[in-house]
Amino acid sequence: MAVRRHSLQRLSSPSRSVSMILHTAGIASFAWSFRFLETIETPVSGSFGGNYQFLTIIGLSLALGTFVIGLLADLTLSPALFEAKNFLAVCSAPLEILVSILYWGLCAIDKSLVCPPGAELDFLPDFSLHAAPALFLATDLLLLSPPWTINGYAAMALSQVIAFLYWFWVEYCYSHNGWYPYPIFDLFSTSQRVFLFTSSAFLMTLSTMTLKWLYGKVNGIEQFEKEAVSNPAGL
Repeated sequence: MAVRRHSLQRLSSPSRSVSMILHTAGIASFAWSFRFLETIETPVSGSFGGNYQFLTIIGLSLALGTFVIGLLADLTLSPALFEAKNFLAVCSAPLEILVSILYWGLCAIDKSLVCPPGAELDFLPDFSLHAAPALFLATDLLLLSPPWTINGYAAMALSQVIAFLYWFWVEYCYSHNGWYPYPIFDLFSTSQRVFLFTSSAFLMTLSTMTLKWLYGKVNGIEQFEKEAVSNPAGL
């Protein structure tokens, strides 16, 4: 059964035209990134948890899953798959925006804070891992998705859950390996790491509300622009 295009959605999706092209291109980019990771040997890749100790790779996995479901929706024109893609995107898009902001922001200060010794990347894989997913997911939201209905409280709750689940995972891996995947974690005390993860959750929430604001701006919907700025909690 074909999906009826949402009245506020800029382009048709799912569809076997622009939507399918974007999802195919995104999958190709994400798959290339995973293939690249298989070609390099680092202390992290051979340790407990492997590359999945990195928030970047967890985010990349979510992005890949989101776009695979999106492509399946394009091929089958399935409303259920389209809704599943949009549901996952509420998680994966803000997370990838967060990854990009944290990575490039910390690199601008000192790249050794996020890159373990010997793990420095050339520009193409660096961009593919830390910028392309955010760009693909933001484009999918702004042009090929119905508007998000999530409010600030729900976005903060979701962000806090993701942040602290990742913290627990990192600490669990640390209990096996004796070191953290990101050098910056070794510089902080436990209380400072709690502050870092809490701040990251807030930044992810801000990313969600910024994406809502951009959706309104790109699609000419003043209501979404105002909600994201003046009433982010949705009260």
